[in-house]
Amino acid sequence: MPSALILAGSRPGSPDPVAAAEGLTHKALVELEGKPMLAHVVEALSDAGIRRLAVVANDPAVVALAELLGCETVPAEAGPSASVAAGFALLGAPMLVTTSDHALLRGDWVRDFVGDTPEDADVSVLLARREAIEAAMPGSRRTYLRFADGHWSGCNLFLLKTARAEAAIETWKLVEADRKRPWRIAARLGLGMLASYALGRLTLSAALSRLGAKIGLNARLVAARDGLAAVDVDKPSDLVDARAILARRQGSG
Repeated sequence: MPSALILAGSRPGSPDPVAAAEGLTHKALVELEGKPMLAHVVEALSDAGIRRLAVVANDPAVVALAELLGCETVPAEAGPSASVAAGFALLGAPMLVTTSDHALLRGDWVRDFVGDTPEDADVSVLLARREAIEAAMPGSRRTYLRFADGHWSGCNLFLLKTARAEAAIETWKLVEADRKRPWRIAARLGLGMLASYALGRLTLSAALSRLGAKIGLNARLVAARDGLAAVDVDKPSDLVDARAILARRQGSG
């Protein structure tokens, strides 16, 4: 299994709404089923067989928790892509990337993602189809990337599989900026891709492959087997949902 990097930095500006609602400095510290959110993520990654974990953080309480959980720590940089670059410099390839608010993460999702990544991939991204998300969580409202091969939502799981994947980190900044405007992603790939997107013919898989090819690597889409993989904790209502789902898991487990 690869190593893993957990992003738990703080965005500058207004306080995180989840942390504020719980009276804490960072949402990674919010408790669900008696454990901080970060502990749930670490536990899932460990269950997947990952032995080397690092946490990107600048909140002293999160750094202390990460160390208590047996993780290395990396100072947060200005933005997720820069933090990933710092983590990659420490851990190297292959490296899985996820976030500290992925409270529902399961070890089997991680194992499936790594196993489903094609052998020739330098980098892969886990995304869930709309129908899978709505089947797993009816009534969920999300922002979807609409392409010819379906409507997709990100799962906050990325695999930088080879050393060449370092080239993808800089491009990550552009994708971050345009993640809710897929037509702009298509435009970056050239007029032909933009026209194909406008006509409803461009698949997300093809867009990712083309984006990777432009920077000299193989980028692949991996479809999530469980729609819940796309559910993270961005707002207080997400926290309510996550607590309910984890409580059901505990009850059935």
